[in-house]
Amino acid sequence: MQTNFTAEQLQDPDLREANAILRRCVHCGLCTATCPTYLTLGDERDSPRGRIYMIKDMLESGRPASSEIRTHVDRCLSCLSCMTTCPSGVDYMHLVDLARTRIEATGRRRLADRLSRRILRSIVPHPGRMRLATLAAPLARPFRGLLRGLGLKAIAAMLDLVPRDLRGRGIGRLARSSAALGERRGRVILLGGCAQQVLRPDINTATIRMLTRLGVEVIVAPEAGCCGALVQHMGFQDEAIRQAARNVQAWQHVMTTEPADAIVITASGCGTTVKDYAHLLNAHPSVQSDAVTVSGLAKDITEYLSRRDPGPPRRWSSLRVAYHSACSMQHGQRVIDEPRRLLERAGFSVVEIPEGHVCCGSAGTYNILQPDISAQLLKRKVANIESTAPDVIATGNIGCITQLQRATDVPVVHTIELIDWAYGGPVPRGLERFEERVQEVPEGRIATLKAAR
Repeated sequence: MQTNFTAEQLQDPDLREANAILRRCVHCGLCTATCPTYLTLGDERDSPRGRIYMIKDMLESGRPASSEIRTHVDRCLSCLSCMTTCPSGVDYMHLVDLARTRIEATGRRRLADRLSRRILRSIVPHPGRMRLATLAAPLARPFRGLLRGLGLKAIAAMLDLVPRDLRGRGIGRLARSSAALGERRGRVILLGGCAQQVLRPDINTATIRMLTRLGVEVIVAPEAGCCGALVQHMGFQDEAIRQAARNVQAWQHVMTTEPADAIVITASGCGTTVKDYAHLLNAHPSVQSDAVTVSGLAKDITEYLSRRDPGPPRRWSSLRVAYHSACSMQHGQRVIDEPRRLLERAGFSVVEIPEGHVCCGSAGTYNILQPDISAQLLKRKVANIESTAPDVIATGNIGCITQLQRATDVPVVHTIELIDWAYGGPVPRGLERFEERVQEVPEGRIATLKAAR
């Protein structure tokens, strides 16, 4: 793509980066075939190619963001399916984040939109506030219709997403150190996360059980917090940088005592962001070097486990598992085969979901800020999942778990919860009725059971 930035504009490092990204695009349009919003809306402006043209015009002209570009960039899920498809290697992820930052800095939003985004930024990244908000949700839920009438659709959508049953779901407070069982064979840092600690704390506890069982010490840095993805994808890059720098410093402090084999992450959306810290913090000398180290150490839990030998599972199951590969997992991190192999090795029958590359509509805060499009994508995804007649759905992202469970009676769990169950952990919440289909298996019989299947 030909660009027309002036020499003066190219002194700006953000515009220089945008110029390099734009020049890789050859207008081929292959991205339109896999873009969820284009498939749903059929509008060229809601495809990556269309957005790229609008972003180019906004950046080259130097004009404030128009309502048109704001509308169509807001509709982007950042699922990154286009990057998997693109034959030219266009770095759409960083381009759209640059555009969002420019939109927030120069555009004008309605008061209701500004309020919704302020509430999200103030609550979701903070587990304590998130817990209080979920406890208050039942009181506010009857007023959803009024909120929509006042133009606060995002707040109403937020209330819809809060699980109805929050019994026993306090904040998942994690010990600073969980010792390896038996001989220590590794040491990792675990990102505790923010919303996940409230919505499903079982994920972190299953992760710690599985790792310590394999002889891995697990460290949690209490100073670390939200990865920064939520605010970054809303266009508040300075805030994202502060959160990322805080995490890098917290983890580097832990590693001054003793190195870590990996920084293990159990939410794939967070994993995509942490792996990108080297880029996000490349203009911040005080943490740049450490950010490169952190990015290199970041691993999804399934990536880390796939490099270790957990041995044969203790339990064998006849359950059919529909593995939903979160967009941030398959497109953002390109972690494709590891989760499936681990589930199969643990004894589950993994079934493939049609249109597995199409987003479920969760996408961080997308199902709150764009509830109508999100609902259409959710309906499409659930229909594809249920066509496989699964017993359970497994995925590696808390956003997908929350999104999918609201639209299907098939239980949805994190991949690590199933793996932990197979290797000796408790039955995952929601799967209690399947306990009779899981049997304790002597080590020597695993091969026989696999052959019989």
